[in-house]
Amino acid sequence: MNNVENSDLRVFVTVVRKGSFSAAATELAMSPAFVSKRVGILERNLDVQLFERSTRRVVITDDGEQVYGRAQRILEQLDDMVDELQQRHSEPAGRLRICSSFGFGRKVVAPVIAQLAASHPKLQIRFEVFDRLVDTVAEGFDLDVRIGDDIHPQMVARKLMDNHRILCAAPAYLARHGVPKVLADLAGHQCLAIKERDHPLGTWRLHGRHGEETVRVSGALSTNHGEIALRWAEEGAGIVLRSQWDARAYLDSGALVQVLPEYTQPAGVWAVYPRRLAGSSRVKVCVDFLRRHLAPA
Repeated sequence: MNNVENSDLRVFVTVVRKGSFSAAATELAMSPAFVSKRVGILERNLDVQLFERSTRRVVITDDGEQVYGRAQRILEQLDDMVDELQQRHSEPAGRLRICSSFGFGRKVVAPVIAQLAASHPKLQIRFEVFDRLVDTVAEGFDLDVRIGDDIHPQMVARKLMDNHRILCAAPAYLARHGVPKVLADLAGHQCLAIKERDHPLGTWRLHGRHGEETVRVSGALSTNHGEIALRWAEEGAGIVLRSQWDARAYLDSGALVQVLPEYTQPAGVWAVYPRRLAGSSRVKVCVDFLRRHLAPA
């Protein structure tokens, strides 16, 4: 029992979180065989079976569930201790797992993350992008750079920059189908729906002079990627609801024009993280850096 290593606990927790040895190996930059070996060593040291193994998947045992809960607390306490010492004696160091959405993460957040790593070389940053809403706690992320103002109250959220979504279409599309005059007109147009993270497909909630209004939209095309929807809109396929930061280049070039400009959808950019990390120096440095650099980017 005294031979249990924190590194093996971290490997085990990653396998549980990712659901397989191969996925955990990818995240940890190890081989699946090495991950399996370290889990086997942990099982021998604890004298328990942590997983039921088959050729297709691994299933955590009852003992494994108990170890998983304890291991998470141990690793959290270790990280908290390291954070406290760093705040007193040195700049932040160690692992930092950050996630964001596909388009915004790739275009805007990733370059800033590279600058963050250059400014704080002791940080080891893993950055991942998704087309779905991430459960930050369950999936082991320290920070989610998220667009949208609907945030769970149990999470800490700091606003990084203002943003809102606007309605856009190509001049050629509007020449063929007419310009919508009121929000209800959208029901008769080809609208390019995006199922991205927590955005409801086919339902647009917009703010206008009379507060929030909801309109159901439909069209021949839908996607889970905002960049694809913008390209379709540019080609005249329909009306798109997209963040101002993403549509700006199309508007500036004239490829798209804004329609129903009195309607927008608030969609601020937030840093979202678990409450247990509220005092983390790594998270604080990252959030402060993002706030300073995102708006100019």
